[in-house]
Amino acid sequence: MAPPGQAEPVSLDKGRTPPAPPPAGTAGLRRHVGTVGLFTMASRVLGLVREWLMAHFVGAGLASSAFYVAFAIPNFARRLFGEGALSSAFVPVFKGLAENGRMDAARRLARAVSTMAWLMLGAAVLLAMLAVSGALAFAPDMPERAAVTLRLLRVMLPYAVFICAAAFGMGVLNALGRFAAAAFAPCLLNLVWIGTLLAILFFPGLALFDRVRILSWAVLAAGALQMAFLLRCARRRGVPLVPSREGWRDEATRLVWRNTATAIVGAGAVQINAFLDQVLALYAAEWAPSAIAYADRLMELPLALFGTAFGTVLLPSFAGRFAKGDQDGARAALRQGIRDMMMLMLPSAAGLAVLAPDVTAALFEHGAFGPESTTRVARAVAAYAAGLAFFGLAKALAPWFHAQNDMKTPLRVSVRMVFANFALNLLSVLCLPVEWRHVGIAGATVVSSAASCAWLLALARKRNGPLGFAALLRPLARIALAAAAMGGVLLVAAPQVARLLPGETMKLRLLRIALEVPLGGAVYFAALALLLPDAAAAVRSRFARRRG
Repeated sequence: MAPPGQAEPVSLDKGRTPPAPPPAGTAGLRRHVGTVGLFTMASRVLGLVREWLMAHFVGAGLASSAFYVAFAIPNFARRLFGEGALSSAFVPVFKGLAENGRMDAARRLARAVSTMAWLMLGAAVLLAMLAVSGALAFAPDMPERAAVTLRLLRVMLPYAVFICAAAFGMGVLNALGRFAAAAFAPCLLNLVWIGTLLAILFFPGLALFDRVRILSWAVLAAGALQMAFLLRCARRRGVPLVPSREGWRDEATRLVWRNTATAIVGAGAVQINAFLDQVLALYAAEWAPSAIAYADRLMELPLALFGTAFGTVLLPSFAGRFAKGDQDGARAALRQGIRDMMMLMLPSAAGLAVLAPDVTAALFEHGAFGPESTTRVARAVAAYAAGLAFFGLAKALAPWFHAQNDMKTPLRVSVRMVFANFALNLLSVLCLPVEWRHVGIAGATVVSSAASCAWLLALARKRNGPLGFAALLRPLARIALAAAAMGGVLLVAAPQVARLLPGETMKLRLLRIALEVPLGGAVYFAALALLLPDAAAAVRSRFARRRG
């Protein structure tokens, strides 16, 4: 029965119950992380192919700049609202209802929140499109770069509605323990984008601005495809996200929106941090923002593959355990998640730090990107690599609080870190030599991230009692030792590989990387087998099951 004064939850899917989520033990957690990581890697590879084709067919002039600026605006809505704040606020509440046997109430919540989100986003997009159309109509003499960007933006603005609806579908599937479809969905955008670029081959006479206009419509179509795919998957799992007016005033719905508002402020603080980094970098040197951007792109690869995968899986895992009052299980999942993440993050950090010059040169050094740019980017990559473990740890700690419907604690920490990061950036710009100022900015991000993780750990212990991290000290020390051994071997082997394959062509550089990376992986795994046999056995077992 519903509480007095509240309508009885109504199910539109009577008789249909979604399959029970798979077990979320250690093996299940690793399996889900592997699934998310695999599809994330596929999406990153497709994204790299997409960027190569963009460079070939569109170049790096006004047309491509206008396209990327126009695409960044609806894509920002996805990061801030869809996959970020709303998903973090919705999943714990939905998971809590589902774990307590209130699946009808969980469906009602999903339909209410999704309907309200579509209406708000739709209204915002419509107003934005009217504003853009008005600007184009009443300011015909605006600069060409602004006019081109606004025309492309008018086409792509509805993408914000499509991709946020798709992100909401991802949240539902993740809460139900179904990660494969949600992890695959980003590949659809890259596939449509690549297909459109390849289709341009058959129309060599198309002007650049016609090409980016076609790409804008392709992005819009890809967003609609992602939305349709994920909503269909959610419907097949028993949660059809059809528009509904029921449940708008339920306490669960209000809780989701309160937490969403708090999370948006926290996400905004992160974006402000990134913006201040770019502003101070521009003051440090005119080339510094691009050097930091290239370094960030390299650092994001392991962070997206491993950190994002763990964060995606840990949020519903924590939420399910807290909903059942299983704090010991949540603590065990946190410890296991951190240990498994560090097994991937620490060797990635060591490899990036040592091979930063080789990787940067192989990927970017051609055309206007010369050896001097390679040196600058490699220095920033090495600085970011020192903080890769902290960046990943933050993605595990934030879900710990979000799963308990606590959005304010990570918000308070992130806001304070904005000021700390800004102060450290300012010191770097004022005190370091010009060629090292951007390295100081990257290092400030690492220091503030480490402080943020330490603070969150202390607050988690204060909130939930001892987390049992003493048991992690020994395995983490051994993982770090194995990663250091790998880094030492690569430091000695890299010059030998360069002598074996001399030359500075892209093919030779990629070939050297193809030799160095497997060598580093073999050394790391051998050291891990000696120092931490149980972890190495788990990895071998995982690969054996996949081969089987």
